[in-house]
Amino acid sequence: MIKILLAEDDDSMRLYLSRALERVGYEVTAVDRGTAALPLIERERFDLLLTDIVMPELDGIELAQQAATIAPDMRVMFITGFAAVALKAGRRAPEAKVLSKPFHLKDLVMEVDRMFQSEDQHGRL
Repeated sequence: MIKILLAEDDDSMRLYLSRALERVGYEVTAVDRGTAALPLIERERFDLLLTDIVMPELDGIELAQQAATIAPDMRVMFITGFAAVALKAGRRAPEAKVLSKPFHLKDLVMEVDRMFQSEDQHGRL
Protein backbone atom coordinates (compact mmCIF):
# COMPACT_ATOMS: atom_id res chain seq x y z
CA MET A 1 0.00 0.00 0.00
CA ILE A 2 1.24 3.48 -0.85
CA LYS A 3 1.92 5.59 2.24
CA ILE A 4 1.28 9.32 2.18
CA LEU A 5 2.42 11.86 4.76
CA LEU A 6 0.06 14.83 4.69
CA ALA A 7 1.21 18.10 6.27
CA GLU A 8 -1.64 20.62 6.30
CA ASP A 9 -2.27 23.22 9.01
CA ASP A 10 -5.97 23.71 8.24
CA ASP A 11 -7.88 21.16 10.33
CA SER A 12 -10.88 20.77 8.04
CA MET A 13 -8.72 20.54 4.89
CA ARG A 14 -6.44 17.97 6.57
CA LEU A 15 -9.40 15.79 7.54
CA TYR A 16 -11.05 16.22 4.14
CA LEU A 17 -7.93 15.25 2.19
CA SER A 18 -7.09 12.35 4.51
CA ARG A 19 -10.53 10.83 4.17
CA ALA A 20 -10.59 11.23 0.39
CA LEU A 21 -7.20 9.56 -0.05
CA GLU A 22 -7.97 6.76 2.40
CA ARG A 23 -11.28 6.12 0.64
CA VAL A 24 -9.45 5.26 -2.59
CA GLY A 25 -6.94 3.00 -0.86
CA TYR A 26 -3.97 5.09 0.24
CA GLU A 27 -2.56 4.91 3.76
CA VAL A 28 -2.44 8.46 5.13
CA THR A 29 -0.64 9.87 8.16
CA ALA A 30 -1.66 13.47 8.73
CA VAL A 31 0.04 16.19 10.76
CA ASP A 32 -0.77 19.85 11.33
CA ARG A 33 2.68 21.33 10.67
CA GLY A 34 6.03 20.65 9.08
CA THR A 35 7.84 20.34 12.40
CA ALA A 36 5.55 17.40 13.25
CA ALA A 37 6.27 15.75 9.88
CA LEU A 38 10.08 15.64 10.13
CA PRO A 39 10.33 13.13 13.00
CA LEU A 40 7.91 10.83 11.15
CA ILE A 41 10.02 11.00 7.98
CA GLU A 42 13.05 10.03 10.05
CA ARG A 43 11.26 7.01 11.58
CA GLU A 44 9.02 5.72 8.79
CA ARG A 45 9.09 5.26 5.05
CA PHE A 46 6.58 7.31 3.07
CA ASP A 47 6.05 7.20 -0.68
CA LEU A 48 4.68 10.73 -0.91
CA LEU A 49 4.91 13.95 1.07
CA LEU A 50 1.74 15.93 0.37
CA THR A 51 2.24 19.32 1.94
CA ASP A 52 0.75 22.77 2.04
CA ILE A 53 3.33 25.45 1.29
CA VAL A 54 2.14 28.11 3.72
CA MET A 55 2.30 26.72 7.27
CA PRO A 56 3.55 28.04 10.61
CA GLU A 57 6.91 27.02 12.10
CA LEU A 58 8.23 25.22 9.00
CA ASP A 59 6.69 25.89 5.62
CA GLY A 60 6.16 23.25 2.97
CA ILE A 61 9.17 24.19 0.85
CA GLU A 62 11.53 24.01 3.84
CA LEU A 63 9.89 20.73 4.86
CA ALA A 64 10.39 19.30 1.37
CA GLN A 65 14.03 20.42 1.31
CA GLN A 66 14.77 18.76 4.64
CA ALA A 67 12.75 15.67 3.73
CA ALA A 68 14.76 15.28 0.51
CA THR A 69 17.91 14.93 2.61
CA ILE A 70 16.33 12.34 4.91
CA ALA A 71 14.32 10.39 2.33
CA PRO A 72 15.56 11.23 -1.18
CA ASP A 73 13.25 8.71 -2.88
CA MET A 74 10.08 10.16 -1.38
CA ARG A 75 7.99 12.10 -3.89
CA VAL A 76 6.60 15.54 -3.09
CA MET A 77 3.37 17.27 -4.02
CA PHE A 78 2.54 20.79 -2.85
CA ILE A 79 -1.03 21.86 -2.25
CA THR A 80 -1.49 25.57 -1.86
CA GLY A 81 -3.48 28.66 -2.61
CA PHE A 82 -0.23 30.62 -2.88
CA ALA A 83 1.79 28.49 -5.31
CA ALA A 84 2.89 31.18 -7.71
CA VAL A 85 3.97 33.60 -4.97
CA ALA A 86 5.74 31.02 -2.83
CA LEU A 87 7.60 29.32 -5.65
CA LYS A 88 8.74 32.58 -7.24
CA ALA A 89 10.27 33.86 -4.02
CA GLY A 90 13.70 32.68 -5.14
CA ARG A 91 13.68 29.56 -3.00
CA ARG A 92 14.54 26.23 -4.53
CA ALA A 93 11.97 23.56 -3.98
CA PRO A 94 12.66 19.91 -4.71
CA GLU A 95 11.12 18.61 -7.92
CA ALA A 96 7.45 18.43 -7.10
CA LYS A 97 3.95 18.63 -8.45
CA VAL A 98 2.00 21.73 -7.39
CA LEU A 99 -1.77 21.53 -7.01
CA SER A 100 -3.35 24.95 -6.48
CA LYS A 101 -6.32 25.46 -4.20
CA PRO A 102 -9.17 25.29 -4.76
CA PHE A 103 -9.12 21.90 -6.42
CA HIS A 104 -11.54 19.01 -6.67
CA LEU A 105 -10.75 15.87 -4.71
CA LYS A 106 -10.92 13.88 -7.93
CA ASP A 107 -8.08 16.05 -9.28
CA LEU A 108 -5.96 15.35 -6.20
CA VAL A 109 -6.60 11.61 -6.40
CA MET A 110 -5.92 11.63 -10.14
CA GLU A 111 -2.56 13.40 -9.65
CA VAL A 112 -1.51 11.04 -6.83
CA ASP A 113 -2.58 8.03 -8.91
CA ARG A 114 -0.64 9.37 -11.90
CA MET A 115 2.54 9.72 -9.82
CA PHE A 116 2.47 6.06 -8.93
CA GLN A 117 1.00 4.54 -12.11
CA SER A 118 4.19 5.27 -14.01
CA GLU A 119 6.09 3.24 -11.41
CA ASP A 120 3.61 0.38 -11.73
CA GLN A 121 4.20 0.26 -15.48
CA HIS A 122 7.94 -0.10 -14.91
CA GLY A 123 7.57 -2.73 -12.20
CA ARG A 124 9.26 -0.70 -9.47
CA LEU A 125 6.54 -0.88 -6.82
